[in-house]
Amino acid sequence: MNDIKSIIAKNISELRVSSGMTQLMLAEKLNYSDKAVSKWEHGESLPDITVLVDIAELFGVTLDYLVKENHSPKDMPIKKRIMHKYSRSVITMVAIVGVWLAAVIIFVLLSLLLQNANHQWLAFIYAVPVTFIVWLVLNSIWFNTKRNYLIISLLMWSILICIQLPLYINSIRVELIYLVGIPAQIIILLCSFIRKRNKK
Repeated sequence: MNDIKSIIAKNISELRVSSGMTQLMLAEKLNYSDKAVSKWEHGESLPDITVLVDIAELFGVTLDYLVKENHSPKDMPIKKRIMHKYSRSVITMVAIVGVWLAAVIIFVLLSLLLQNANHQWLAFIYAVPVTFIVWLVLNSIWFNTKRNYLIISLLMWSILICIQLPLYINSIRVELIYLVGIPAQIIILLCSFIRKRNKK
């Protein structure tokens, strides 16, 4: 009984603190005194089952969450899950913007150092596949991996453009390089279908 008391006490306290509430604020929402909330959080007493249900609803968790010690990301409060996903999206965007910032810096440096150079703009072309690589890595770690097939396709075509453009500028015609992309694209599509079938 002491174990369940301490687990519930810890969970209520963590949920309250992460929501930016004081004990008094929580008490007012539940129509209890702040002394009662303090006792719950110190494991001195247990709230009634109806109060536990109210607490679970208030913080967007299940009743199960309140009585469990170790929580998986799926058990996280809804608000926390949204914030978690939001922060990952922001980090991804910052990383992608960082790639383009690097491209701008390279463009500016080349323009200043090489006065006669005409192809500084290629820094932005090369930034495209780097962007897709960063997106692919972060998407694989944090997001829906189904999107990886689209990112890989875009990465492949952007690499082919990066190979073809500098050669084209130097009057070397290599448009046939895009023929390599056709079987590669078919392989990517087949891999996505195989993955879907394996999941089913």
